[in-house]
Amino acid sequence: MMVLRPFCSDPGSTKSPSKIQHNSNSFKQKADLQTSTPDVDKSISNNLKSFTFNDLKVATKKFRKENLIGEGVFGFVYKGWIDENTYAPAKPGTGVIVAVKKLKPESFQGHKQWLAEVNYLGRFHHQNLVKLIGYCSDGKNRLLVYEFMEKGSLENHLFGSVQPISWVTRMNIAIDVAKGVAFLHTLHPKVTYGDLKASNILLNSDFNAKLSDFGFTRDSGDSTHAAGGHNGLRHSYVAPEYLATGRLTRRSDVYIFGATLLELLTGRRIVEDERRGFSEETLVDWAKPLLSDSARVLEIIDSRLGDQYSKKEAQTASALALQCLNANPKNGPLMVDVVAALEALKSECDATKHPSHSIKSFENSN
Repeated sequence: MMVLRPFCSDPGSTKSPSKIQHNSNSFKQKADLQTSTPDVDKSISNNLKSFTFNDLKVATKKFRKENLIGEGVFGFVYKGWIDENTYAPAKPGTGVIVAVKKLKPESFQGHKQWLAEVNYLGRFHHQNLVKLIGYCSDGKNRLLVYEFMEKGSLENHLFGSVQPISWVTRMNIAIDVAKGVAFLHTLHPKVTYGDLKASNILLNSDFNAKLSDFGFTRDSGDSTHAAGGHNGLRHSYVAPEYLATGRLTRRSDVYIFGATLLELLTGRRIVEDERRGFSEETLVDWAKPLLSDSARVLEIIDSRLGDQYSKKEAQTASALALQCLNANPKNGPLMVDVVAALEALKSECDATKHPSHSIKSFENSN
């Protein structure tokens, strides 16, 4: 009787055919990343500046350590200088400052996100999305060039050692973030942001907020798998439905916006120290009972804010956060409704604190 052995390229190998195929594909992915030209949409790339690697090497002063301003899973971010009109490399202190994200060459998943950012951000333009100026695809080098955000991330201002930001600034940031996410949700095809967190919210010199580091993918229908997969998102910054199903929807963004608004209100992280494990009580777990109790809601507000806000403002903002944090995503608000609620709160606060100005503005409009 003839025994049919599984095909194996090495007679002494114990690897299964599927394992060999997987390794072959992995090797091919790395080879493709280093040798092929990425599939950048030509109609979109025309809207962006195509930089050479040498251009960006000069602009960042050879990617010097002192110009390093950030590091992520897939690469590093450096400060650079380019001419405002020609985009040619410029000397420090001249031209305009830009942020240059340099992808780690071995990161295939990072390459996919790089390609998504070029193809999507080259098409999207909104005041609350960080502007993509251009990109570099030079040999195995993949880089992105963004506008520079002078104040850095919201994370640094909420949880870092810098001066805590005021109540008014926090509410303005909430409006900016909500507008950015709402814009993505109204695109066709629909887009889920998927990676909303304080470190991805960047602030310019006037503390205007913009979304960065896009982990979104285009929706087909009402849901989508995350670009980075289940392990690509931090446990504390995902909606319960995503942990249960592995799928992101626009409702997932609403839930995480609620968590981000809660961080703005409390000045505390969703999880104080994730290294302790996922069994720790999250900020959402702790705050939810207080959010639903109008008599105790002030207990959650950041004590560093003093008397910068009224009880009604705190109650209204907290009630909105609670609506967004609904465990059943279908019962939560749409982002356009969140924007409307926050702007109504801002208008009401402005009218209360500056009644004469509001009356004068009304009179001038008639």
